[in-house]
Amino acid sequence: MFKKIFIAIVMLTIFPRLSFADIYSIDASHTHIGFSIRHMVISNVLGRFNEFAGTIETDKAGNIKHVAVEIKAASIDTEHQKRDKHLRGPDFLDVEKYPFMTFNYKRTLSRKGDRYTLAGDLNLHGVTKEVVLDMTLLGKVKDPWGNQRAGLTGTTEISRKDFGIVWNKLLETGGLVVGDTVKIALEVEGILEK
Repeated sequence: MFKKIFIAIVMLTIFPRLSFADIYSIDASHTHIGFSIRHMVISNVLGRFNEFAGTIETDKAGNIKHVAVEIKAASIDTEHQKRDKHLRGPDFLDVEKYPFMTFNYKRTLSRKGDRYTLAGDLNLHGVTKEVVLDMTLLGKVKDPWGNQRAGLTGTTEISRKDFGIVWNKLLETGGLVVGDTVKIALEVEGILEK
């Protein structure tokens, strides 16, 4: 009996993530990674990224333990071909030099029920900075095909200048063509890995 308990303790010590973790793969067909940024002070331009992959790991108590997301920078889409070409170029994302953006979880700053505040490292345009995400777990459900799914919504804001993206033009009336603050909005659906 003691031997079995000892082996169990050793296994839990060596493999804690395997023993107590639920790992959800992001379902790209039901996930939206969007952003908005001010244009000429008078409006907001909306966009999204269409190609990405990642995982979210939670423990049995529902605490987020790890998040890792990789986004293909060239998949930026503002529904305007000429603008998207400019955004992919050296003035902005420079996708030839920096083909991917990544987010990696560092720690949970707070949790109140289904609301989480997370800190993680965002790597964008060759620069890594810590960002803070406000996330809400919308729920968990079993789909008609027997898969366990979880849904999250979240927001954050970043300064594009913090990531070395500084291109701009001055307007004749004052102000700039492109704002600095990028608002990011996430709608994430994950499927529990079996």
